[in-house]
Amino acid sequence: MSNQILGSSSEEWRRVGATHTATEIYNQPELWIKTWDLVSANAQRLSEFLRWNYQHDDLQIILTGAGTSAYIGEVLEGIIQRSTKFPTRAIPTTHLVTHPALYILKDKPTLLISFARSGDSPESIKAVELADQISDKVNHLIITCNADGKLAKSLPAENNFVFILPPEANDKGLAMTGSFSSMLLTGLLIAKIEKLPFLEQQKRTLYEYGNFFFNTYIPELKKIASMEFERAVFLGSGLFGGIATESHLKMQELTGGKVICTHDSFLGFRHGPKAVVNGNTLLTYIFSNDHYSQKYEIDLVASINSDRSKCYSIGVMEHDINKLDLDCKIILSSEKKSLDEDFLPVVSILPAQVLSLFKSISLGLQPDTPSENDIITRVVEGVHLYEYNAKPILV
Repeated sequence: MSNQILGSSSEEWRRVGATHTATEIYNQPELWIKTWDLVSANAQRLSEFLRWNYQHDDLQIILTGAGTSAYIGEVLEGIIQRSTKFPTRAIPTTHLVTHPALYILKDKPTLLISFARSGDSPESIKAVELADQISDKVNHLIITCNADGKLAKSLPAENNFVFILPPEANDKGLAMTGSFSSMLLTGLLIAKIEKLPFLEQQKRTLYEYGNFFFNTYIPELKKIASMEFERAVFLGSGLFGGIATESHLKMQELTGGKVICTHDSFLGFRHGPKAVVNGNTLLTYIFSNDHYSQKYEIDLVASINSDRSKCYSIGVMEHDINKLDLDCKIILSSEKKSLDEDFLPVVSILPAQVLSLFKSISLGLQPDTPSENDIITRVVEGVHLYEYNAKPILV
């Protein structure tokens, strides 16, 4: 590791209480390579497990997790459905636990894919238990960063699969950063498990994009973070919707709620939510690299600009998009190389992570533990779990 992490020394990060968070953000490109190699090493076993599940023509796939882990499902939902041809839904554990009968059906073959950093969140464990209680035909794929977590150790090996990421993915800071992007990458690779041998160029390009970003945009994002904005809006559509959601949570978590955040799709933002934009707003557009989708995204930028809304605007894009009137462009590629759109979200989360880190410091907080009075904690506490007694459903 370089002595300089995001432009500062390890000692400087220690002084401001950001040692874990800064390092975990900065080390992501290396972590992506380790994660990719680990999935490749387990490709045969994963393929066999998935094929065994896919033999059910009426299979449904549910992607679940709590908080940041749930947003992984938002990104992957359409990708996995397109890849497998099976109906796929992203349903947070926080929905599954309170209303399990809405999502888990007794006689419906179901593959429940759970994402979890620690695997110790009460809802993560309860969601798996409820699925087993209600359904006679549910199998589990656990994707977690913690080999010692309750989720990793709670399942019988038969008909289930636990995939544990490299140890570095188990973030020690409060906010999930490397754990988010590496679990997201794992889900992407599992969706494309039969094509892994043909994706080596994507692997190299993803790594290059991450390093290019860190080598290019840190000073500019640090300067933006010093601005006195009180609101932050993140926009992303399709598979980038989950990145917008996660971006908003990162800023809100790392600033201890002092910056109020929201998120939406490009088209959805027109339908009322853009009322939040004022002179104290930071607006971040997360662009697709699909030319059809970009037409709608570009139109929204023009619409916001025509409203004369005096906010500071950032665009995150793979290649430069001409004729965009933005205060800052974060261009992820310095060359003509291109990532498949499915992989672009993995690197598109980096600007929000870095911006949130520096904003936390500018507000006098400690990014590793930014929540004053421990209002939020690394693993959720205080959730009381209840026994579930299924009631007859009136039709």
